[in-house]
Amino acid sequence: MTDKTPNVAYFSAEIGISPSIHTYSGGLGILAGDHIKSAADLGVNMVAVTLMYKEGYFKQRMDEDGNQTEVYPRFEPDPMLEKLDGTISLPLRGRDVLVQVWKYTFEGIKGNRIDILLLDTDIPANTDDDRSITLRLYSGGKDHRILQEAILGFGGVRALRKFGYKDFSTYHMNEGHCSFLTLELLREFSYKEEEVRKRCHFTTHTPVPAGHDHFGADRVERLIGDLLPSGLKLPSMVVNSRVHMTELGLYFSRSANGVSELHGDVARAQFPQFNIGHVTNGVFHRYWVGKIFREVFDRHLPGWREDPQRLLEVDKVPDEELLFARRGQKKFLLEYANSQSQRAMAYDVLTIGFARRAAEYKRARLIFRDKERLIQLAKGNKIQFVFAGKAHPRDDHGKEILKEIVLQARELLSDVKIVFLENYNMWLGRLITSGVDVWLNTPLRPNEASGTSGMKATLNGVPNLSIMDGWWAEACREGENGWAIGDPANANDEADADHLYSILENKVIPTYYDHPEKWLSIIRESIKTGVQFTGNRMVEDYLKDYYR
Repeated sequence: MTDKTPNVAYFSAEIGISPSIHTYSGGLGILAGDHIKSAADLGVNMVAVTLMYKEGYFKQRMDEDGNQTEVYPRFEPDPMLEKLDGTISLPLRGRDVLVQVWKYTFEGIKGNRIDILLLDTDIPANTDDDRSITLRLYSGGKDHRILQEAILGFGGVRALRKFGYKDFSTYHMNEGHCSFLTLELLREFSYKEEEVRKRCHFTTHTPVPAGHDHFGADRVERLIGDLLPSGLKLPSMVVNSRVHMTELGLYFSRSANGVSELHGDVARAQFPQFNIGHVTNGVFHRYWVGKIFREVFDRHLPGWREDPQRLLEVDKVPDEELLFARRGQKKFLLEYANSQSQRAMAYDVLTIGFARRAAEYKRARLIFRDKERLIQLAKGNKIQFVFAGKAHPRDDHGKEILKEIVLQARELLSDVKIVFLENYNMWLGRLITSGVDVWLNTPLRPNEASGTSGMKATLNGVPNLSIMDGWWAEACREGENGWAIGDPANANDEADADHLYSILENKVIPTYYDHPEKWLSIIRESIKTGVQFTGNRMVEDYLKDYYR
């Protein structure tokens, strides 16, 4: 039991708590973790709910030919997490499934504590089939996904009740994976829809249709029928005999948001029957600022950890200290990159970073579109690249994207140094975003809802070279804090690649090598830009616009 009564219950299928706890796959989970940590720093009353994936997402291995293989090292929660006494029970597939609940408590900078409850079916009392439900993140087929989402939604609400968390003013659903919680609340409130709706808020994170789960109604009924309202007759839930999870969450929410200004427009076009606003994402600045920058900021901008607005005074930091931090962070990255490869990355060469999930719309291969031009740009050892990213284990196309990057790196070895670093996770993400000289992002607009890696880079004085998509459409000040690729009104691979090469040739490379004072100004302006995109600002927006 707890004597704390939070007023926000934050549900997410993945939460990036720590690199040591593999309960996340990428951007969605890391954003959720940043949201919770920033809320703790701001003193928000919150509890979070997710699933306990003892075999996590996966650990990536890449061979010399670029083939990804996956291994699933087992995570033992004890003693990092607290095992709560007792279990909850859910009727799934016609039998009772028991759910163990674990607790991780994150303490904010001023002592405010937020509990994260992790739901686990991998206990001896369950059948082998039921034990595997929560074992791995995003594994298995449609049946497995439905069962996981039932554990998260129905089981999450029951876990909150069992362990004394109640009286919530807001149930915040981070994507449609959580939407079954609305049906558990509906049962609690005697099927009064307005009682549910006045308590729920929904965040959608993706314009890409594949990011929105929908399942055959017969399949849902077969697997979790005992948990559902009679007959699945709710408006917006079943369309053409399919259960649409995003629409379900939106239907029962008093409010909803996209995750950037541009994505708000896209989401309203996707779901015109719902009122959707926007809160641009932000990142937990205390974690994502690199070690040397943290020390420099501590010396010159005390209080920046509690209040990131202090970083707006970065002009007070002496030039030599900023350059010392940039060089030091780059050295950390390149030492690691050189230890993992045979490429001998050089410390005085302009280093460009690209780390993303391997999805086609992110266009990781755009830089290779005209290899002769790329070779000319790199002539005289002018640029080098660090790549990272994972493909979903069942995504053969994503694996082909990664394979092509590795093969291109091998083919271009004598002309352009390119390193692919395997097993992209929170730790490696911080190493890359704080260590490169330029952050490259090339999504096909408007498919990137937000994009938080570039925000992490800015806080480390790294300028963005990016398509005007997601957050960068709000943040870019051309030539001052970075550069914009392409014509937003006419996004296509050929034109965007051509413009990318031109910017590198005429702006980025000459500024880096020939105009150090201008480059230092861009470093400072990048850090100031990052202040607008912290988790503190994001959570304050949620408090102002949605939680209160």
